[in-house]
Amino acid sequence: MTVQSANTQHPFQSLTPDVVLDALASVGLYGDGRMTALSSYENRVYQVHLEHGLERDTAAPHSVVVKFYRPERWTEAQIREEHSFSFELMSAEIPVVGPLVLLGDHLHHHAGFAFSVSPQRGGRAPELDDFEVLEWVGRFLARIHTVGAAKPFVHRPALDVRSFGAESMDWLLGHNMVPLDVQAQWREKCQIAINIIATQAYFMPNTGQKDHDIATIRLHGDCHPGNILWIPTEAPNGGPHFVDLDDARSGPAVQDLWMLLSGDRRQRTTQLSALIDGYEQFRPFDRRELALIEPLRTLRLIHYSAWLARRWQDPIFPINFPWFGSSDYWMSQIHMLDEQIEAMQEEPLMV
Repeated sequence: MTVQSANTQHPFQSLTPDVVLDALASVGLYGDGRMTALSSYENRVYQVHLEHGLERDTAAPHSVVVKFYRPERWTEAQIREEHSFSFELMSAEIPVVGPLVLLGDHLHHHAGFAFSVSPQRGGRAPELDDFEVLEWVGRFLARIHTVGAAKPFVHRPALDVRSFGAESMDWLLGHNMVPLDVQAQWREKCQIAINIIATQAYFMPNTGQKDHDIATIRLHGDCHPGNILWIPTEAPNGGPHFVDLDDARSGPAVQDLWMLLSGDRRQRTTQLSALIDGYEQFRPFDRRELALIEPLRTLRLIHYSAWLARRWQDPIFPINFPWFGSSDYWMSQIHMLDEQIEAMQEEPLMV
């Protein structure tokens, strides 16, 4: 069965330009009418030019980025914990773009939406085929993880096989999101993949197996190239800047590395070597975590389908993902699960 959109209005449909400007005005910032919607599906994010600029913010004096959080995704305590993590990272002089404190707070509310305001940062995608860039990114990831290992999250969740794998599969099947002509195949492949992941000691709490001392730390959580802005090295504060901690959660350090790898096995090994060379200038990297790369990739694959399906009532999703929900889509997922089942049974990357 293909996914059908609901007739009910989604909360974000009431987030008009006037509401955005009124929200900014409520914290003492006044837009001059120029506003650009930035690429974000989970939340709504806008770059807004200001009438008078931001005092004491030389990096972005005349514009800000305002993020409106998706209602009912995170609790206020979870959002505040994300912000606190970003403040810890910035205090450690790590180039993370975090929220501004305005009127004594960093999380605000207007018209039923929670929102935050951050300085605008320019930049481009990092050139991850440049090993010096990879080493540089690796150094900062190690520093992020050193801060992340200092204490645990209290409110934000962990990356685990239950929430990313089993619950995603059960939700999709329970809501009849997988067409009947491919449902049995998809269910079988998905269950096989989840069973393989569950045999990894890291994902088996309290079994006493050796790999259980792999550390679980606070992570960026969604560290793909799109969440790293590269500022030219000749500019002030040049180098990588990390954005969007919206998916920050607890997990193994390798979760923040594997999404930066691409290409065939040889290329990924070379890239990983450069990342870890930079990483280990600041923090040891546990090589046992390399066996988690393909399980983590598989969990992301399953979770992604559930994420799309759960968001289908938001009008922006059918517009931007029109191919989702068809039998062809699910057949491609079956093929990718087959590939991941094979990859998870191969020897992990070694560096």
